[in-house]
Amino acid sequence: MNRFDMTRIFALDTEGDEAGRTALLAPSRRGFIKLAAGAGSGLVLGLAPLPRSIGGGEAAAGKEAAAGSLAPNPFLIVAPDNTVTVIIKHLDKGQGAATGLASLVAEELDAEWASIKTEFAPADSARYKNLEFGVQGVGGSNGMSNSFEQYRQAGATARAMLVAAAAKAWSVPPGEITVKAGKLAHASGKAGSFGEFAARASAEAVPGTVKLKDPKDFVLIGKSTPRVDSRAKTMGTALFTIDQMMDGMLVAVIARPPMFGATVKSFDDSLAMKVPGVVKVLAVPQGVAVLAKSTWPALKGRDALKVVWDDSKAEKRGTAEIVAEYKAMLDKPGLEVRKDGDAEAALKSAVKVIAVDFEFPYLAHAPMEPMNAVVRFDGAKVEIWTGSQLQTIDQSVAAAVLGIKPENVTINTLWAGGSFGRRGTPDGHYVAEACAIAKAYGQPVPIKTIWTREDDIKGGYYRPIYLHRIEAGLDAKGAIVAWRHRIVGQSIMSGTPFAAAMKGGIDPTSVEGANTLPYTIPNMRVELATMKIGVPVLWWRSVGSTHTAHSTEHMLDIIARETSRDPLELRLSMLSKHPRHAAALKLATEAAGWGKPMPAGRFLGLAVHESFKSFVAQVAEVEAKPDGGFKVTRVVCAVDCGLAVNPDVVKAQIEGGIGYGLGAALKSVITMKGGVVEQANFDTYDVLRMSEMPRVEVLIVPSDQPPTGVGEPGVPPILPAVANAMLAASGVRTVALPMTRQSYRRA
Repeated sequence: MNRFDMTRIFALDTEGDEAGRTALLAPSRRGFIKLAAGAGSGLVLGLAPLPRSIGGGEAAAGKEAAAGSLAPNPFLIVAPDNTVTVIIKHLDKGQGAATGLASLVAEELDAEWASIKTEFAPADSARYKNLEFGVQGVGGSNGMSNSFEQYRQAGATARAMLVAAAAKAWSVPPGEITVKAGKLAHASGKAGSFGEFAARASAEAVPGTVKLKDPKDFVLIGKSTPRVDSRAKTMGTALFTIDQMMDGMLVAVIARPPMFGATVKSFDDSLAMKVPGVVKVLAVPQGVAVLAKSTWPALKGRDALKVVWDDSKAEKRGTAEIVAEYKAMLDKPGLEVRKDGDAEAALKSAVKVIAVDFEFPYLAHAPMEPMNAVVRFDGAKVEIWTGSQLQTIDQSVAAAVLGIKPENVTINTLWAGGSFGRRGTPDGHYVAEACAIAKAYGQPVPIKTIWTREDDIKGGYYRPIYLHRIEAGLDAKGAIVAWRHRIVGQSIMSGTPFAAAMKGGIDPTSVEGANTLPYTIPNMRVELATMKIGVPVLWWRSVGSTHTAHSTEHMLDIIARETSRDPLELRLSMLSKHPRHAAALKLATEAAGWGKPMPAGRFLGLAVHESFKSFVAQVAEVEAKPDGGFKVTRVVCAVDCGLAVNPDVVKAQIEGGIGYGLGAALKSVITMKGGVVEQANFDTYDVLRMSEMPRVEVLIVPSDQPPTGVGEPGVPPILPAVANAMLAASGVRTVALPMTRQSYRRA
């Protein structure tokens, strides 16, 4: 997801808008986008003092703060037992958000790391909004960047109040008190724990300003502290939505249309109702829901359904037809996204023009835990358990579907088994359908709505198809004097609340990375043509950079090969205005041994790309096989993400991004025939296997800049780095992904 202020998107109060609620319940995806409830109104910044419990009467995660606790702001509770609970405002879907945010509080509080506990915040945008979005939610790898100062201030505030309480109790100046690892001490020998002073500190005035630590004094920030979730996940005690079990709970699955945009014409549930354990079959906007006492009978009941679908308004084109239409658009000028100099004139006068077309397929997100939500609705209030990535959207959508006020929607955010963009839904659709089922059933029992992996891969949301054409004009010395980049694709933001970020019909997620190309080229033009396709699309880990990085970085190696230049030298010659790109490149290539002799059959390829304000350079080593195949054996990566709050988490995210990107580079593809997706599970939607993961070395560029994102920036450079290594090995251009032999074209 891209970063922009979403406050105005949610500022419209549509409470009581029956038309809006009807649209949400209508059998169309577009209807979900009409969100109700002014969730963005009345937002407040940062560290407003609260009553002695979190959330204005309700403690974080729905618990009251224990008597004698210190809860000076929405982000932490210091308990009498000396534990410090840090309230995590963002979803942790495996990226380490809980560990990172907790370490910020612990650092400024000077707490002992072993005493730290974490809980997810309730859905409450007034206290837990994303400071970059303006509403509660996380995306675009901005969990740390928008919270860095906020959580440090929260910890420093509590520390100041504890010190003030101890100073009064000991009748000494606050400046003479030292704090270390959860202990307060004075040179006189007096000492006490946080827990001992929590009650007294809660009576102190909340300071208006606090002094934060000098980075040279950091004890936790910049260090690889153990993750707060490792033990629970290893032991199986961490609760995900799929784990939720409650008394009287029903499980629901939905029979979904085989084509996007199709609707239910009629259905026969007589055989489904005979399956032992099946309780009810209901028509819902998304299809036909089967409710049962557990998952297996729900699935068997769905298999027994006979549904007749109305596909009169469905998307019936297949991949071949869509790509053919896109190719036709590449011959036409698109909307101007970037213009430097006169690219058209420079191309005409160039000594040589190199033109290359690139093709990128639909991709599924395929997280290990598919979409799911538990909903309990009593007719007036609803409680939801789910791995919510955009709490404000989910809260608003639930309110609209159920016809209640947003403040009557409680969301319990749980651990999530991956997302890669899949849970960041602008329409809140999987929460909406869970609420629609609960409303239709009409009984105040918890209902867990589950997507199977087949549901998600065959009928979920996808990274769009994109086609690119890059034309580079060279002068007599081989220098690039002109660059025209034409992109054809499908908008992710159009028709959603995020469309407010579009200007002039341009979806920034379609062109990011291309419109910010860092290389000094005197004449550059970037264009975009947006197609309307009835296939639901969504941001996919690193969004636009998933395709723009490959097209631009592979194009540079193609040019380097055509002009007999070293790919590293070519890039560095054009990066004088972008030292962070250059520094990452130099670090990665030096560590990888760029320019040194390689063993027989081994080749290197490099790439560098900025996404989410982080700069990542990668060098891929491939082993060419005699049969024309190859294996990626090693990846060296340098990342400049500002201050690395937890280097181990940074490395883990970059490693994961490389593995995820390699799957897309080498194997993954979604294809359609006659409007029907041909893949269904990991047997047909192929992803990288553990045995195929190369050795990865991650180098973190030392920095005193504020932290930036790491969840996504590891993905983009791996595709072109591998392609560039293959170009060096065989002279074959990778112009279509994934990298099957059919996708190569001889240079």
